[in-house]
Amino acid sequence: MMADIVYKNKINRIRTFALSLIFIGMIIMYGGIMLRKVEWLMLIFFIIGMLAILFSCVVYLWIGMLSTKAIPVTCPSCSKPTKMLGRVDACMHCRQPLTMDPSLEGKEFDEKYNAKKYRKQEKNHAAK
Repeated sequence: MMADIVYKNKINRIRTFALSLIFIGMIIMYGGIMLRKVEWLMLIFFIIGMLAILFSCVVYLWIGMLSTKAIPVTCPSCSKPTKMLGRVDACMHCRQPLTMDPSLEGKEFDEKYNAKKYRKQEKNHAAK
């Protein structure tokens, strides 16, 4: 028996990654505090921790800019507004698979439909 696949919204996944970078950076810096007797090692841990936190800020800025370009839709399942990135995505609230491409309606949900490589293959098959 196969387990149900849980789909996740791309915007939420990227935000979760950025938040985890903040916590990872803090843990690394906390490790630096534990090593304060070896000053150069403590400094390296602090620098790596700060880089992780700065990188999370860059990721938050990037996903914020990407989020403004996302297409707002209303989920047919939970009737809440959500944003879609790409041809297929999942609802932010109920994780219902969504698509705005009529050619993908009724097909099994797969994130490969968002890849440029897949779209090129699809166009080649349509041309033949």
